[in-house]
Amino acid sequence: MLDESRVKKLKAELVAVGTEILLGQIDNSHARYLSTDLAAIGVPVYFHSSVGDNLDRVVATIALAMSRSDIVIVTGGLGPTGDDLTRDAVAKALGLPLTYDEEAFTTFVKPYFDRIGRVAKPIQQSQARRVGTATFLPNLRGTAPGQYLVHQEKHIFLLPGPPLEMRPMYLEQVRPVLMALLGETMITSRVLRFFGIGEADAEHQLADLLRDQTNPTIAPLAGEGEILFRITAKAKDEDSANALIDPVSREILSRIGQFFYGYEQDSIASVALNTLVKAGKTVSFAESCTGGLATSMLVDFPGASRTLKGSVVAYADEVKAAMIDVSEDELAQYGAVSEQVAKSMAIGTRARFGTDYAVSITGIAGPDGGTEQKPVGLVYFAIADATDCHVFYRLFAGDRAQIRLRSAKVALHALFQRVNENRG
Repeated sequence: MLDESRVKKLKAELVAVGTEILLGQIDNSHARYLSTDLAAIGVPVYFHSSVGDNLDRVVATIALAMSRSDIVIVTGGLGPTGDDLTRDAVAKALGLPLTYDEEAFTTFVKPYFDRIGRVAKPIQQSQARRVGTATFLPNLRGTAPGQYLVHQEKHIFLLPGPPLEMRPMYLEQVRPVLMALLGETMITSRVLRFFGIGEADAEHQLADLLRDQTNPTIAPLAGEGEILFRITAKAKDEDSANALIDPVSREILSRIGQFFYGYEQDSIASVALNTLVKAGKTVSFAESCTGGLATSMLVDFPGASRTLKGSVVAYADEVKAAMIDVSEDELAQYGAVSEQVAKSMAIGTRARFGTDYAVSITGIAGPDGGTEQKPVGLVYFAIADATDCHVFYRLFAGDRAQIRLRSAKVALHALFQRVNENRG
């Protein structure tokens, strides 16, 4: 069985190496990806660090991480060039030798070049330098093998920077090691997704559950216009873990279930698409301020062609009039951002494409264009079907990108709800 005191001691730290991260040229997407999965298997991440390509600073960062964490995962800096310093820094920070291993070069580096019909250059040999007695981790998708080392009862993993190389290496070679460290106990999680309720309101309604949690634990995570609750249980096997999760899940849904839309693998767009497909219904869109974003989010998923007939980006008033029969008088009297125009856009789009449903979005995404009567962030929505056209509005805060994304999500969620209501 699992030694609970040991589980609590297994603190993880993530170190991202690369000046491009500090300059803002790329996002540190590894931090979110790794933190999410580590939390799911029961390994808490206590620290995130990012450090540029400077040997002394990388050494100091690694030394600090090893002094305060039990598991350190370093991403980046494993290439063959002079500014790929991770191997050197780890060896120096831990006081270990860094030695070239010809067998490792032949086994882990050269085969990649053989597969693509190229000859490995001498510079690539630096990627076969071993830190102390580290175990090399094969990289089937690139030239840089990872490394795994246990040093003074601490576990350090060196992984390549490119996500297409790092993520498979983590899943296939790092995660199993971590699961073995946790022992025989099964860590199981379930994610519940909610839309249309604020983080503060949701946590208020679940305050006692969040306060009194033990096993399972409940972790809230806020997103763009939505909130997730991850329920994680430890038990001897998956069935036992799910038996602990089930009553907590039911209690959460009994309180805020009207806002529930799906589980971890779901998104607003995927559930809207699946609901339309199951109902055998078609849809079309007329988008103004979102510029086709809602349609694009739907098309991201396979099977969209089974339900999506078409979409119009009706940005200009003349396009609204010419393409989807919005009255010029309505546009002149009420303006493009209005209940009347949103309704006409949806009705005209449904007629134009001959679909069961039509969705319209018209608003002011900013940063300019707002007035006292119609401020930036005001967005009107309409959902038209065979019997009715439901119109509503939202007033969003945030920048242009946030307003557009939240608008697209609200439209898709409203479509999902409307189709469900009509299905009974």
